[in-house]
Amino acid sequence: METSSAEKFCLQTWGANSYGQLGQGHVEDQSLPQPAPTTAFQVQAARTLSGGGGHSMVVTGNGEVFVCGQNNKGQLGLGHTLDVYTLELCPSLRQKITNVSCGWDFTLLLSDIGQVLACGSNAFGQLGIGETVQLSANCLIVQSIKEPVVSTAAGLRHSLAVTVSGSVYQWGTGLCSHAKRVFTISAVPSHFSSKLPCLVPGLAKTCPRMVTAGMAHCLYLTEDGDVFMWGSNKHGQLTSSEPFVSSPISLKCCHLGGEKVTNVWSGWTHNVAQTESGRVFTWGRGNYGQLGRTGSANQNSELLSHDPMAEGGSQEACLPAEVKVLRGATQIACGSEHNLAIVGSCLLSWGWNEHGMCGDGSHTDVLQPRLIPGLHPLLIGCGAGHSLALCTATAPSQ
Repeated sequence: METSSAEKFCLQTWGANSYGQLGQGHVEDQSLPQPAPTTAFQVQAARTLSGGGGHSMVVTGNGEVFVCGQNNKGQLGLGHTLDVYTLELCPSLRQKITNVSCGWDFTLLLSDIGQVLACGSNAFGQLGIGETVQLSANCLIVQSIKEPVVSTAAGLRHSLAVTVSGSVYQWGTGLCSHAKRVFTISAVPSHFSSKLPCLVPGLAKTCPRMVTAGMAHCLYLTEDGDVFMWGSNKHGQLTSSEPFVSSPISLKCCHLGGEKVTNVWSGWTHNVAQTESGRVFTWGRGNYGQLGRTGSANQNSELLSHDPMAEGGSQEACLPAEVKVLRGATQIACGSEHNLAIVGSCLLSWGWNEHGMCGDGSHTDVLQPRLIPGLHPLLIGCGAGHSLALCTATAPSQ
């Protein structure tokens, strides 16, 4: 991120704030972006912004992690379980951290040597350390992955990681209840029921790019631009006719104009993908406007919740469709049901807005991407119901 020394930076946060996850020193929701105090670190050093159910994390360029918000399960990794209302350093980390993935009440941290660390709730085995520990307020190394990890993802109650060789691991039993509706208890595939990292079958070793996780579904993107999907399909988020997909299926490139995918993101029940030409496609649940496109895609949520391919036009939401205003987006972030995007020097938001996380001053859902005026964003991130943006005080020079 090249910037002039004269530029001023600020971390703007907004949306749900019941636990202090906005880092503003209080617990009042904010429907407009407000600056968060960042005296603990140089805000321009931020490299990753991420949020969970009620907590936020900032990773800096030198590998430090700053945290705030809900900490009842130890998800901030601070060694205690008290909520924190302003960003503070996580001091116990012995490794440089390059990225974080925040689940509902747990956190995965990826180090510069490819180790995965985890903290927070382990009630569903989502920390990947076995089942003897119910929660950990300290960051613990996930020991059973023996080769370097390049990407992690935290869902509601499950976790994913992919290694340098393209081996994809899954752990946490958050998808087990969904799988039991399809399989008998004894026949549930092990990667849905394991509390330790378990290889996901059906994925030939490929050159890995990233994994991402929804509330109860999983996506894996390869460097070749192929997307593999599995898990719950209750809202058509896997483009399948089945309610649950146990083995990874590939996303057909014909749904994306024949182009390869370069990046993919997931909300709780919807997905966003960007192709090699910069086009952005969305699919899955759309009843809060989280697909960014109006019409039947946003009007068939009840139909989708029962049969993702039911008659009556709801199939439109199950298949990727382009959101043209997002073409060329340089960053996208998904919360549970809302999204942010940087397009040019503009910050756009859309989707669920009950807590003001779309930043337009209202609590009305935003059905199509809308400009958040007055901000010049460099970096964005979302929690389940809150938003974060590193901004400059003046528009960056072209």
